[in-house]
Amino acid sequence: MNLKTFLAMLARDAHVARRNFVQLAFQTLLQPMMFTFIFGRVMTESGLMPPQYKSLLLPGIIALSMIMTGTWAVTMPLIAEFQFTKEIEDRLLAPMNLEWLAVEKVVSGMIQALISGLVVIPMAWLVMGGVSLGDAHIGLFIAIALLVAALSASLGLALGCSVGQQQVGLMFSMVMAPMIFFGCTYYPWAALAKFPIMKRIVLINPLVYASEGFRSALAPNTPHLPKLAILGALVGFDLAFFVLGLRQFKKKAIS
Repeated sequence: MNLKTFLAMLARDAHVARRNFVQLAFQTLLQPMMFTFIFGRVMTESGLMPPQYKSLLLPGIIALSMIMTGTWAVTMPLIAEFQFTKEIEDRLLAPMNLEWLAVEKVVSGMIQALISGLVVIPMAWLVMGGVSLGDAHIGLFIAIALLVAALSASLGLALGCSVGQQQVGLMFSMVMAPMIFFGCTYYPWAALAKFPIMKRIVLINPLVYASEGFRSALAPNTPHLPKLAILGALVGFDLAFFVLGLRQFKKKAIS
């Protein structure tokens, strides 16, 4: 691999991301912030929700923002470059292996997802009027954040190389929307105890482990999945989506 070429492509994607920052921020952060304000501020201060609910909600909002940002940041450029602008053809001529083009996309998506997570923490904290994070485990939080960033970017790679330009709306309604509402972002996995079948089905949703992972790191006293199960599932999903995305990327690039 030519490291200089790899870094140059990464810098170019960073420039494009900065140029589209406002649009990307509205696309990925507006919905989580609205949910944060309604459920974390209005519902708690009106007495309809207990104040402790804020500690359950904040980790889910972080997970949702990172997943949406990283996935969107990789999926949409890939769809455009493969099917509309054909810009990918110029990249394929770069002096580096084909696989590293996909890796560069994933690294770029990871960086954007991590930035989104860092931005949403103070924003959500302020919108909800303060959340107690005194028992937070910083080391676990960093590990979960890196795994979730890799998950979002790898998922974006898989979707971006598998979905056609005309199917973007269908992708959101059939993939992203169910992932959001059944991803334990606004409630802990334990809250599904009265729905035993659904409680097991949602375990195929990677967002569940992202939400529960941040919950275990930032609010360890609230209900959450076992840490080893969370870490194992995130690593498994990261590898599965990356391998699938890499295979689809090579197939589309060669064809």
